[in-house]
Amino acid sequence: MAFYQALKATGGPILKAAYKPWIRGKENVPESGPAILASNHNAVWDSVFLPMMLDREVVFMGKADYFTGTGVKGWATKEFMRAVGTIPVDRSGGSASEGALKAGLERLRSGELFGIYPEGTRSPDGRLYRGKTGVARLALLSGAPVIPVAMIGTHAAQPIGQKFPSRTNIGMVIGEPLDFSRYKGLHKDRFVLRAITDEIMYNLMLLSGQEYVDLYAADVKAKLAAEGKFDGPVPTNGRPGPGGRTAPVVEVPRRPEDPREGEGPLAGANDESGPTA
Repeated sequence: MAFYQALKATGGPILKAAYKPWIRGKENVPESGPAILASNHNAVWDSVFLPMMLDREVVFMGKADYFTGTGVKGWATKEFMRAVGTIPVDRSGGSASEGALKAGLERLRSGELFGIYPEGTRSPDGRLYRGKTGVARLALLSGAPVIPVAMIGTHAAQPIGQKFPSRTNIGMVIGEPLDFSRYKGLHKDRFVLRAITDEIMYNLMLLSGQEYVDLYAADVKAKLAAEGKFDGPVPTNGRPGPGGRTAPVVEVPRRPEDPREGEGPLAGANDESGPTA
């Protein structure tokens, strides 16, 4: 997309200068051919920083609300999302979201990159939540590898309700491709889909260092909203976790010390190579 490339060429250097994002494992993204980038989701700007740091164009799903806003802000958001190729997804669930999955499948069959957030919505508190099985269906139907991507620091930089991210440590770790060809032809088996999705989420947990909660993030948001503790948008297609489990009471993870201050576990990671672990 010409506009996408122009936007990346003009906006990319500005954002890199302002935020100094880092990336590690970029070599795991193939130079050609289809691949699914499955990322954790902590902030709206996840969909900006990751494409900005990659050489190939990647298109993400985005909630349909981005395309239905009114006024100047709604129009600007809608036009921007269209320009960068965002695929709208109806989060009411069921057949309503099938169109977005089909669009993603077409992109993969064309040999392109497709990005997806298995959690289905942004994390309400910086923890990693249960993945939905759409990513597994895409992997089996397309035959494309799944590349786990961990966004680091974006929750601390841009919690829900904050329009622009703070200038703090923002980066991404790209894991090795996951091959699920051993499950070929089993895209209708819900147990296989769940096993694949859980494997993807496990890899995201290892890459990101986030604490895992075996609940859908949408359910947690709905519960918090009912208690008056969350005023952001609440997706309507959340389903309760097996056994009616509730979220454990644990300390929400805090971001590491900013490496540009020369302290903390990520010290020295303020360039494109990221932390050396």
